[in-house]
Amino acid sequence: MNNKYKSLKEECYEANMQLNALNLVVYTFGNVSAVDRATGAFAIKPSGVAYEKLKPEDIVIVDFDNNIIEGTMRPSSDTKTHAYLYKHWEDIGGIAHTHATYSVAWAQAQMDIPIFGTTHADHLTADIPCAAPMRDDLIEGNYEHNTAIQIIDCFKDKGISHSEVEMVLLGNHGPFTWGKNAAKAVYNSKVLEVCAEMAYLTRQINPKAPRLKDSLIKKHYDRKHGANSYYGQ
Repeated sequence: MNNKYKSLKEECYEANMQLNALNLVVYTFGNVSAVDRATGAFAIKPSGVAYEKLKPEDIVIVDFDNNIIEGTMRPSSDTKTHAYLYKHWEDIGGIAHTHATYSVAWAQAQMDIPIFGTTHADHLTADIPCAAPMRDDLIEGNYEHNTAIQIIDCFKDKGISHSEVEMVLLGNHGPFTWGKNAAKAVYNSKVLEVCAEMAYLTRQINPKAPRLKDSLIKKHYDRKHGANSYYGQ
């Protein structure tokens, strides 16, 4: 393994293994990447490799134009999505994509996930957005590249900041999350799945359940993330 990318590959490998350990992926579906801004490269899981067989040296290094820098395997089929997001959102350090059940269910229903409770508010002050299904001309074009455009357009259309809401659902597809590093992207994937499951169950129990009131949203978010936060050590 090239020492230049050794730590980047190991970060990416550990994040991918965590995705599997948290039951967020099915078989070989899903992927995590980790970026090195200094070298203009990112590490990503190779396509179709089972997690139990994945090794750090299997991780592929790619640049933002989707050129393979290092690796003998084909990178994830979602590589172009990751590359475009890294190029346009320069403050993110990791991206994750899963096929987690409840997250995908909301994506297939083409619905934002409402903020019903304080678990959601501990992490976000907004509903989790669902982008509209991709247009036919974009599907028939450079699909994975256009997936990233679909994500960015969703945030522009809804007036949401990607640095405040580090997750999205793609209509009929599934979730993408990101963060300051690969581990945070995986963390956000688990948060998204838990919120998706809780919201689903809430709707089953009470289809008319109200959105969490603003005062509780502010209280729970601020106590973890506000200027005077006091949650944790």
